[in-house]
Amino acid sequence: MRVVVKVGTSTLTHATGRINIRHVETLCKVLSDIKNAGHEVILVSSGAIGMGVGKMNLSERPSDMPSKQAMAAIGQCELMYVYDRHFSEYSHVVAQILLTGEDLRDEKRHTNFINTILRLLELGTLPIINENDTVATEEVAVGDNDTLGALVAESIRADLLVILSDIDGLYTANPRLVPGAELIPVVEELTPEILASAGGEGSALGTGGMATKLKAASICMQAGTDMIILNGARPEILYDVMDGAPVGTRFIGRK
Repeated sequence: MRVVVKVGTSTLTHATGRINIRHVETLCKVLSDIKNAGHEVILVSSGAIGMGVGKMNLSERPSDMPSKQAMAAIGQCELMYVYDRHFSEYSHVVAQILLTGEDLRDEKRHTNFINTILRLLELGTLPIINENDTVATEEVAVGDNDTLGALVAESIRADLLVILSDIDGLYTANPRLVPGAELIPVVEELTPEILASAGGEGSALGTGGMATKLKAASICMQAGTDMIILNGARPEILYDVMDGAPVGTRFIGRK
């Protein structure tokens, strides 16, 4: 199975911006084990700006573009150092790919990206992809890593995209505001009711908001790829996914 796993900043770091050691160590261990079982794994990782903020001991995330891009430049180094160190413990080689929207929209650059990542998989590496926040501007940015994960999964014809977030899946309403909200285990069609449950972009349902996750689901479903939203607080849940257990919310790709 070819699996793309997208992990958000809320899973990788504490609210302080400092790395969540337990989550990252467990995530790398589980993904290494999944690779050991013969699966191809691609990691789409957020966290560069958050780690930059933590490393520079800033009290809050900057709001101006030059500062955010500077934090991304600092934090991306830290992020890849952490991944390289942990995956190396399990004898896996990582490879970094930084993308902008233009790399996916321009036909030639998109083809080059696909050829590169397929070759990296043939070599047995674990590609780690992030948006190139240091140079991306509004005009060339993908915008969020939920969408980036879906575009990567579509490009390489992945069997599955897993989005690790700070919520157990898609609910009938925001469970933090509506106590009776229920988890939706399977989505076969993005109906108006399903889309309405997202609560709008930037909602409290995740770092990128549930709206971006439903956008990612739409891309995957049209490409024939399943997508699952899971809570990243316990990375071991990825074992349940690989075993076919009903966890989180699964969006069924059109076959």
